[in-house]
Amino acid sequence: MATEYGQEYGRMNRSEFRGSDLDERRRRIPAGLRAPIEARAWKEFGYVLLSLPISIITFTFAVTMLSVGAGLLITFIGIPVLAAGLAACRGIGTLERVRARALLGVEVANPQPLRPKNGGGLMAWMGAVLKSGASWRHVLYAILHMPWAVFSFAVSVVFWSYGWAMLTYPLWQWLFPLYGGQGGIQLYGDDNHRVYLDNPFEIGVTALTGLLITLATPWIIRALTTVDRVMVAGLLGPSSLATRVVELESDRGVVVDTAAADLRRIERDLHDGAQARLVALAMDLGLAKEKLTEDPEAAARMVGEAHGEVKVALQELRDLARGIHPAVLTDRGLDAALSSLAARCTVPVQVEVDLPARPAAAIEGIAYFTVSELLQNISKHARASRGSVDVWQVEDRLMLQVSDDGSGGADVTGGSGLAGLAERLDAVDGILVVDSPVGGPTTVTAELPWRA
Repeated sequence: MATEYGQEYGRMNRSEFRGSDLDERRRRIPAGLRAPIEARAWKEFGYVLLSLPISIITFTFAVTMLSVGAGLLITFIGIPVLAAGLAACRGIGTLERVRARALLGVEVANPQPLRPKNGGGLMAWMGAVLKSGASWRHVLYAILHMPWAVFSFAVSVVFWSYGWAMLTYPLWQWLFPLYGGQGGIQLYGDDNHRVYLDNPFEIGVTALTGLLITLATPWIIRALTTVDRVMVAGLLGPSSLATRVVELESDRGVVVDTAAADLRRIERDLHDGAQARLVALAMDLGLAKEKLTEDPEAAARMVGEAHGEVKVALQELRDLARGIHPAVLTDRGLDAALSSLAARCTVPVQVEVDLPARPAAAIEGIAYFTVSELLQNISKHARASRGSVDVWQVEDRLMLQVSDDGSGGADVTGGSGLAGLAERLDAVDGILVVDSPVGGPTTVTAELPWRA
């Protein structure tokens, strides 16, 4: 049993090695030479071949349904005919997206689903289909794709067939019968003169020309299918406006959740911190008032302790106010506010702010709290000896970069503080990029829109 297992393991390893060696040898061949035999070229050629019959069917269907529906609009029958035609074109678009994904590698999201008003019903559904811009874009695709499919089919088939036929001409040239001692393809002929591709030089030139055409054909087909990619993505996918609306709805949800979390944090800090201290302070002052006549020294000690509690409560209130929106940020801007943050960090932090003007208050606040959370991560988790904060402007973007020489390993994953920070930045079209290999150093770059 062990011997059989070892032999099987050896066969598996040898097959894996042979596969890796084959891939390595294939990668050594220039892309221009291996293009005609790659799977991508044949998939794209297959896409072009299928496009002709499919586009003829879809073009005929779309034009027929539009013509019949428009002609019947003088009666009520035209409306359901048009709606049915548009719905069928949306179904055809689904098949086209699947075909483009399988053969061209184009990932196109589905358009926005239909949303009939008043909870549904046939009339509501027909109204939603007729009002949907995605439905009319599917019809436009069915009409525009047919002439392009005819053109790309003709070009691709001509180049592909002629290239391979000329390249392999030496293999099948002998099939042509001899006439007067000459054979091969006849290029020209009349009663007095005939020209054949029959001598070795002419056969070699033909094969060389076929090789050049064969090598160029995959790139020609790739250029033709690029237009198909654009048409599928532009006409069969969601509109840019709809995509933007979905993004804004998602960002609004993030903003609402963030605001609710901040309110809960403020309420918790007030309830568990300053409020609890003030309640204890009131009780201590009440006891001191009762002891004032009986035991003035004990009352004085209690008043002294209450004075200390007042100082602690005031500090907590200042910290809480700073967490909401620090006064130094409003009065003096990011440079002074970030320097104040760096001074409270547990490791030395160098701050450099190079801004031509102050950004909008909302962007300024987001930048401040982003740096604040990143510096807290350095203090708590990084095990660093020093850090740096750089802020600058690039065109219409505000750039933040926080670095440290700590142990690294920071990761933007679900549930981490960096993940929540990335969601907050994304809500205002910002970006968070983390470069933190294990062992360090760590560099976190944030990008925010610049609004003066």
